[in-house]
Amino acid sequence: MKRKDIVNKSQNNKYATRKEVLTSFFLNEQYKLVTRKQIISLFRIPKNDLGILDSILEQLQEQGVIYLDDSKRYVPIANKNLVKCTYQAKSGNYGFGIVEDGEDFYISSKNLNGAMNGDEVLVEILNTTGKSKEGKVVKILKRNVTQVVGRFEKSRNFGFVIPIDDTIEDIYISKKNSANIKNGQVVQVKIEKYPTENNKAEGKIIQIIGNSNDINIDAKSLYISYGLDKLEKFNESVRKEVESIPQNVLAIEKKNRIDRTNERVYTIDAADAKDLDDAVSVKKQSDGTFLLSVYIADVSHYVKENTALDKEAIARGTSIYIPGRVIPMLPKELSNGICSLNAGVERLALGVDILISKNGDVINSQVFKAIIKVTKKMSYDKVYKVITNNEDDELKEEYGNYKDDLMNMNELAKILNNKRMEKGCINFDIPEMHVILDVDGKVKNIEAYPKTFANQIIEEFMLITNMVIAEKYFFLQLPFIYRIHEKPDEEKLRDLNLILSNYKLKIKGIKDVHPKAISDILNNIDSQDVKDIISTYVLRAMKLAKYSNECLGHFGLNAKYYCHFTSPIRRYPDLFIHRIISKSMENNYLFSNKDLNKYENEAEQYSKTSSEMEKNATKIERDFDDLYSVLYMQNFIGEEFDAKISSVTSFGVFIKLENTVEGFVSFSDMSGDYYIYDEKTRMIVGKNTSKQIKIGDKVKVRLIKADILTKQIDFEMI
Repeated sequence: MKRKDIVNKSQNNKYATRKEVLTSFFLNEQYKLVTRKQIISLFRIPKNDLGILDSILEQLQEQGVIYLDDSKRYVPIANKNLVKCTYQAKSGNYGFGIVEDGEDFYISSKNLNGAMNGDEVLVEILNTTGKSKEGKVVKILKRNVTQVVGRFEKSRNFGFVIPIDDTIEDIYISKKNSANIKNGQVVQVKIEKYPTENNKAEGKIIQIIGNSNDINIDAKSLYISYGLDKLEKFNESVRKEVESIPQNVLAIEKKNRIDRTNERVYTIDAADAKDLDDAVSVKKQSDGTFLLSVYIADVSHYVKENTALDKEAIARGTSIYIPGRVIPMLPKELSNGICSLNAGVERLALGVDILISKNGDVINSQVFKAIIKVTKKMSYDKVYKVITNNEDDELKEEYGNYKDDLMNMNELAKILNNKRMEKGCINFDIPEMHVILDVDGKVKNIEAYPKTFANQIIEEFMLITNMVIAEKYFFLQLPFIYRIHEKPDEEKLRDLNLILSNYKLKIKGIKDVHPKAISDILNNIDSQDVKDIISTYVLRAMKLAKYSNECLGHFGLNAKYYCHFTSPIRRYPDLFIHRIISKSMENNYLFSNKDLNKYENEAEQYSKTSSEMEKNATKIERDFDDLYSVLYMQNFIGEEFDAKISSVTSFGVFIKLENTVEGFVSFSDMSGDYYIYDEKTRMIVGKNTSKQIKIGDKVKVRLIKADILTKQIDFEMI
């Protein structure tokens, strides 16, 4: 061992030992609050080791073991009624403390102590009785917001930036920090002083984004506020690695792979899709069984662990899809190039052969490394026309040679879908928003995303593949990342039953609910309009699906084993388990204890980071949909629309248009009566007419406001 290594090992041992001693010291029942100076004196820490002490104290604060109070003394969290959480702002006036494994709680503006959206905070629980807990921020552990985008408002001696994120209060800008900035300009601000109970945040303008009348300024502002402009390009280290990756499959890479280049294999995606990571084929056997072959791009062959490319993929976690643009997890040379299963070229893949009975049961399966050549890139809309026999002459010419294969896919997908429904898989089938932009980036139209059974074919094949892979590698007892979905809380199901009672429906057995109990409810709703709204409420009652290194099952799918294996181009968990699968094949399914520990730790770590990045991506995508909804609806102020009630509250109702755009109607904008909210039935009732309005009801509304700043759309009922 080299002297440098010996010194490093000695320093690591010293760090670990002192951290253990200090942790025990803080958690001891006899501990009395002390300052840093007192710690140095008590432990007689030499001057040369003060850096180690500060590092340990900082890490213990980040881990939520201690916090530094206003008197600069260290307070152990375990001895207080404190919870470490993330503050999630709902407006400038209130928000919630989001606990990783526990119950979230309400935080009012008077108890924020300067916390901003996304900050990691310590919260003192003020009350534990009643329906919801309330907390007070006592310490901000880590700031999340460092820069803000907003409109500048100039005053004589100073100015303010009004953030486009309405959960953040105005930021004070001094005169010297706002020189040459024009009133109304959209700017980016670096926060230099964070808000306190008595003072606003202070900042410095670091970039002028544009004028308020600039084309697409609102979308551009939101884009920069999320830092997406910084994700457009990959760093130099990543670029160099990408340049060294060949854009064609090399002869040496075909070694030890099953050659399926002569098989008829298809990709089915949206017509404009460029990152094609799955391809399929189905053969119907003489005995009525089906052989489903699914091929997934072998991304882990190109993205090696511990490389700059891999580290960047871990940091991004997922691709982000916003109207007109994709922020990819991997550079386009991979996502659209060598990893994409483009038609007519050789590509490396992980293949899964699944033999399925005529009843939809998996008989057996095999996972293998393959080389394929996609026969045809297909689109959902054209495939749907083929399987429904609605082809025109041109489409018959283009797809004629593949129709039998597509009909086999159609038949198998229906069998698999029926099997899942029989088991009690919850099918939400909520229409998704599809924003269409013109060549200038302006909103051309908003509609429900077109979805047909052609989409369902691929969905069914990916679902069964993910289940097969998860089960196979669970029993091999290898480190893995699973996709889990836990049972909903009983209290949320009770609230859901209040809504369902208006339709004479009820979920039974909520203390230990089975997915089929919920699935049957949705399947028994005759009206598609009502079903769409109720599905949304059922979804809200569910817990969020997430990633885990433990196989805890997927409630919504009623699946004991489930993972994400089929999209390694755009999701890191898929890429990680591809790596595990490939290494297990190479090593005859044997791992050393060292590798087992390494990958188990990584599976746990990446499960958490990927879940967080997924939530972040979802929020960004929703915010862009909300923004484009407002921009689009500004063109229709004063016009009337057919809508349905999507939510009922004590201050008004939310409505949803046929194009999926949502808006709000306050009680003051509901003519003809004075309405009262009935919390028991979750309806509003007219005081004079006794008219009842409930979720799912069809109404006529007029658009009166579409506010860019709040991203809120207001209607009046007519």
